[in-house]
Amino acid sequence: MLTLMPELPCRVLVTGAGGAGTTTLASALAARWSVPHADADDYYWLPTDPPYRDKREPEHRVDLMELLFLPRPAWALSGSVMGWQGAEDRVVDRVRAVVFLTLDPATRMARLEDRQRRRYGAEAIAPGGPLHEDHRAFLAWRAGYDDPHFDGRNILAHREWLSSIGRPVVELDAGAPPDELLRACESRLREVLT
Repeated sequence: MLTLMPELPCRVLVTGAGGAGTTTLASALAARWSVPHADADDYYWLPTDPPYRDKREPEHRVDLMELLFLPRPAWALSGSVMGWQGAEDRVVDRVRAVVFLTLDPATRMARLEDRQRRRYGAEAIAPGGPLHEDHRAFLAWRAGYDDPHFDGRNILAHREWLSSIGRPVVELDAGAPPDELLRACESRLREVLT
């Protein structure tokens, strides 16, 4: 008798703009499926204090991922691997499906502002604070995502990349409550994987 493998859990990339909730959703999927969750930023950036200063070489990012989770049969990866100078192919080749989160830009930027306050403290990012200039530059960079002419990862380039990778893509509005978004994600993944 032939037994079909269940489609979920699987290897899934949850991507979108910063502040769209990719980490939250990928973490929730991983917890529900009892599989590892990883965030692309943890591999993209070298550990520094303050963080997010020095990048790892693209091949080293994926080498580290290979050691820690890529060979496993199922996982949820949050963030972006787009533009890793070809090294992203080693990740995408293992991905079964991609979840692409979109969110109203004003809501997304408000989430990022709130996250920065929680991460670094309101005083540190306020005018005159030691991280104020870095904070302003970070928000300006993240706001560029919604401008298709932005020189960097933007929504147009992201959609083009997604259409080129040869994997099923589920697009979801991340404005839904977390539990509803998780249910919708699983439902849509089952649809595209059957």
